[in-house]
Amino acid sequence: MRADVVDERRLLEFLLFLGSALTAAGEAVNQIEDHLRAVATAYGAPHARVSVLPTYLVVALEPGRAATIEPTRQLRGGLRLDQTAALYAVLREAGEGLTPEQGSRRVLEIVGQHPRFGRRLTIAGHALLTVGICLVLQPTWGDLVLAGLFGLLVGVLKQLGGRWPGIQLIMPVAVAFVVAAITFLLAGPGWADADLRAMIAPLVTFLPGAALTMAVVELSAGEMITGASRLVSGGLQLMLLAFGITAATQVVPVPADTLIDDPQNLIGWWAPWLGVLVIGVGTYLFHSAPKRSLPWLLLVLIVAWLGQCLGSQVFGGYLSGFFGALAMTPVAYFVERRPTGPPALVSFLPAFWLLVPGALGLIGVTEYLDQDTIAAAEDLLGTIWSMIAIALGVLCGYPIYRSLARIRAGR
Repeated sequence: MRADVVDERRLLEFLLFLGSALTAAGEAVNQIEDHLRAVATAYGAPHARVSVLPTYLVVALEPGRAATIEPTRQLRGGLRLDQTAALYAVLREAGEGLTPEQGSRRVLEIVGQHPRFGRRLTIAGHALLTVGICLVLQPTWGDLVLAGLFGLLVGVLKQLGGRWPGIQLIMPVAVAFVVAAITFLLAGPGWADADLRAMIAPLVTFLPGAALTMAVVELSAGEMITGASRLVSGGLQLMLLAFGITAATQVVPVPADTLIDDPQNLIGWWAPWLGVLVIGVGTYLFHSAPKRSLPWLLLVLIVAWLGQCLGSQVFGGYLSGFFGALAMTPVAYFVERRPTGPPALVSFLPAFWLLVPGALGLIGVTEYLDQDTIAAAEDLLGTIWSMIAIALGVLCGYPIYRSLARIRAGR
């Protein structure tokens, strides 16, 4: 479809809506710019210029022509996995019978569509996701029971909070405070152990693991403004969660030695492996993953976990995330090429929760606020090194995928 038969205003509108939605989906800005330039080329504008920044887009169809600046606030907020998959379907159809006007309408419909599953299944999915994360964190049986109950509670609170966008900023603090205060109230009379792992597991959907890792990826690609902004935003999210837990310690005091605990896997060696599968099912329900994507999500999760375990055994904990990301990235992109496979960005999300030690980072911040400075420094430094390792794994994994794809195509 040539540019002379395409309404330029409609094309600009389509590119702006599409870029805003991809930003909301959490895609790296260098990838968004590549996607938008490819779409512009498909409609006869091969020299289009695109710049993606944290809160707005700049698009010009040709060098030297006036650029259009559009704020992305109208499409801000994370997209679910089904919305992300539908968005990539629009990308594939661009220029192949889909007009820019139809594309803009499709993007707006995708952003506004309802979840595939009802509220009850969504809340149950959050509880399953919480239990799966708790299993991976090597819990006690008491941790597992508390995590499941808290997962239901947080799932309900997230459903209620979703009706009022204005309270989204304080939601991490409020939820962390409620979960921590209940845990400490139960721990006071000795009814339950005040283990941070039981509290962190239900807060996993607030942890900015994917955002922090994508920030490092963007910084590595030279996208300084967006990468730094995402890094600050993710760090603030982590601090808000830690503040909520620390505020609960002021309202419901507990001894410091009962607040911090080491992993105690009293369930069995199989608990983390079961947790990987439960995370996949929980993610599928809670984030409304696209149809027929569950087997692919589980495949990427298992490959990431195997790579992480192998890296941990051979090279130690700091490099385990690198090998997990290195293993999962080619698999995620191969899955994307399958007829029923979801986009790589969809299968990346649950894998990030396995690889990024966001939970350990939150423990480190909480230890700092509890004046355990040495332990906090160790945990936070380990989190930083792990994020860098995961980002490098993703950066190295994509060239491996491209090389394997060329070799396969040459056969």
